[in-house]
Amino acid sequence: MKTSQLIAVVLIFLGVLTLAYGGFTYSQETNEENLGSLSLAVDDRNRVYIPVLAGVSGILIGGLIFVFGRSPRS
Repeated sequence: MKTSQLIAVVLIFLGVLTLAYGGFTYSQETNEENLGSLSLAVDDRNRVYIPVLAGVSGILIGGLIFVFGRSPRS
């Protein structure tokens, strides 16, 4: 598999994942308190949304690279 085809497959895969999940979440530790032997930590969960247009664009661009990115045979 050539480099252009590999890039195309990765773009298509990421586009499909974007459409399927719509984003990702991550945790961020905000506060930590120590009261003697008791330790408390508070985690905030944040969500990052990825636009649908980004997923569709990834699929379309990956498909175009896959179809037209081949070098002509001599």
